[in-house]
Amino acid sequence: MDASESTFTDLTSNRPLLLRGWRPWALAGGVLLLGFFLFRGGKKDAAANPGGRAVPVAVAKARKGDMAVHLTGLGTVTALSNVTVKSRVDGQLERIAFTEGQMVREGELLAEIDPRPFQVQLMQAEGQYAKDQAAYQNAQADLRRLEGLVQQGIISRQQLDTQVTSVAQYQAALKSDQAQVENAKLNLVYSHITAPISGRVGLRLVDAGNIVHASDANGIATIAPIQPINVLFAVPADNIQKVLSQNAKAGKLPVEAWDRDLKTRLATGSLAAIDNQVDITTGTVRLKAIFTNDDRVLFPNQFVNAQLLVDTLHDVVIVPTAAIQRGPQGAFVYVVKPDNTVELRFIEVQGTDGDDTALTKGLSGGETVVTDGLEKLRPGSKVSLPKAPGAKG
Repeated sequence: MDASESTFTDLTSNRPLLLRGWRPWALAGGVLLLGFFLFRGGKKDAAANPGGRAVPVAVAKARKGDMAVHLTGLGTVTALSNVTVKSRVDGQLERIAFTEGQMVREGELLAEIDPRPFQVQLMQAEGQYAKDQAAYQNAQADLRRLEGLVQQGIISRQQLDTQVTSVAQYQAALKSDQAQVENAKLNLVYSHITAPISGRVGLRLVDAGNIVHASDANGIATIAPIQPINVLFAVPADNIQKVLSQNAKAGKLPVEAWDRDLKTRLATGSLAAIDNQVDITTGTVRLKAIFTNDDRVLFPNQFVNAQLLVDTLHDVVIVPTAAIQRGPQGAFVYVVKPDNTVELRFIEVQGTDGDDTALTKGLSGGETVVTDGLEKLRPGSKVSLPKAPGAKG
């Protein structure tokens, strides 16, 4: 029998079992198993050993001061009103007097409709008025003559009453004629289409030469005032009581409009109105802010991030929000000690505003906290701090 073979006894049959080549495989398995346990032990020792390899991290200084607390919500810029400019009479559009996108003032000429049909109507109405006025004056003269004849007993009273009725009919006809004259004048005025409000004119919806009607749905153009302008946004319903109390206490709350990346502030305004109910589908309350928009940077239907200032925390310790970690025992940060090791410090958070978090307990101003590389840290771990700009080596 070869040296690499061993004989074992099968307990059920009392027959020897021959295992071939077991010694090399057993040796290799033992080596792998030993290496695994040594590797795990080495990792645990490195994690717990402050003298091990330094972990590269990013850090920031905790500072003490005041921190503004904002509520941020996605908002939509809306014009105070949006007017579709329509013709109030039927006719051929002769001229467009505006440039698309220009700012116009209320009463400024926008377009002209052929006025000649309305001038003819005015002449007809004025002619009918003059005719009925002459008839009215003649009826009045007849009435004065009949009054004298009645006093002399030459004619009956019935004839006088008939003439009185004729004079009244001519008076009524004159009022109707005057209304026709005014209507013709009004149509002549309507042939000159002017801006009903001040604002920015949109794209032209009809070209000169077309026949326009007062019943047209699209109109000629739209005008939207942009100075001032509104922003509609929503905040969580849980925060509405804070908004209401601050609004009642401090008057109009400041609101800032930021771009969609929250990197550029576009405009500053104030809270104008709070909706009277919670939207049950989103659990939010809609707010309206008003902006003077002097530089016209806000545009109707533009999406912005609205930030509403609801509170200011005074004399608090402020750290970057990225430094805050949470565990079963609460929130904590890793504080870098002078020997470049880290200490786990439990904290109490008072409020968060974007990238900043205010603390009430657990940290002092000037201490250094870790903001990046936290997943590799344990209490006592040695860290490698980033080099200052311009440092050598």
